[in-house]
Amino acid sequence: MSTENQEAQEDELLALSSIYPEDEFRRADTAPGGEIQVCLELPPNFRISIKSNSSSNTMAESFENTVSFLPPIVLNFEFPPGYPSTTCPIFTLSCKWLSPEQLTLMCQRLDDLWEENRGSVVLFAWMQFLKEETLEYLNIKSPYEVQFTNKGTHTLKHPDEEASLCIVAATPEEEAVDRRAIQDVQSVYDLIRHILDFDESQQKKCFDSKPFLCNICFSEKLGSECTYFKDCGHVYCDSCLRDYFAIQIRDGQVRSLNCPEPKCTSVATPAQVKKLVGEELFGRYDRLLLKSTLEMMTDVVYCPRLSCQTPVMQEPGGTMEFTEPTLEDPDPGNYLGIV
Repeated sequence: MSTENQEAQEDELLALSSIYPEDEFRRADTAPGGEIQVCLELPPNFRISIKSNSSSNTMAESFENTVSFLPPIVLNFEFPPGYPSTTCPIFTLSCKWLSPEQLTLMCQRLDDLWEENRGSVVLFAWMQFLKEETLEYLNIKSPYEVQFTNKGTHTLKHPDEEASLCIVAATPEEEAVDRRAIQDVQSVYDLIRHILDFDESQQKKCFDSKPFLCNICFSEKLGSECTYFKDCGHVYCDSCLRDYFAIQIRDGQVRSLNCPEPKCTSVATPAQVKKLVGEELFGRYDRLLLKSTLEMMTDVVYCPRLSCQTPVMQEPGGTMEFTEPTLEDPDPGNYLGIV
């Protein structure tokens, strides 16, 4: 490797490390290369559905959802000794929701960008294309239908030094799919799970980093210090909600843990209550909520003994029968029956 190439490679890696956060760009520890993860900015109310070419994946036929984020496009690359003076980076391009055919088109575009910039570093141009032009280049619009084909995964290829161009010939059996193009999921179930999990985690990440005004204390706090009511979209700070919920639970008003917004009927989820009030108060909330639910059920009766009070389902038209416990079996719950 020439000194000029080595210096250009190191300068490019250092520059990208300073521009992009670690979750977008990460250089390899050993070889001159790394990984680029590109999350696209989707239009509002972007709908996605999934269709599989396998008859065994019937659950995909009905999957459709609105998402704000999709899993990243991942570019793994390695610098050959001749980069950037004569040869381009060796790379694979993978994505969970783009088909191998779509990724093949993307690989060809990266090849073209290298040809246009031959002799110069090219990773920044590649990243800009992936981030800003992917949707338009592939003509992806909402609603978008994912084409899933399980053709396995591939690894980064090391062509000979003399033939280390980016273009890799595809066989007719592969239907001209580039060997560098990888749809890295093994089943439709995995694909759906990855899409939903990633969308949820990224939405939480965005929420946590934004400031919100609490209409109770009128303080502005980051989303990481707030609670979001999904049904209505209202946001209040955790400190105010913690005090509000604690008072309600101590007063036995477990069915009044609503969003504090006037006339709003959104109810806090048990997970939100537990996060805010802690284990002890949540235990009381859980018990009172169960008791309140049972009391609303007309077919539930209780053992009349104060030391028992076991709830039992009563059949329509049935009556309650109670037998006094004996020394051999003193548990009163065993003597309560419905006849």
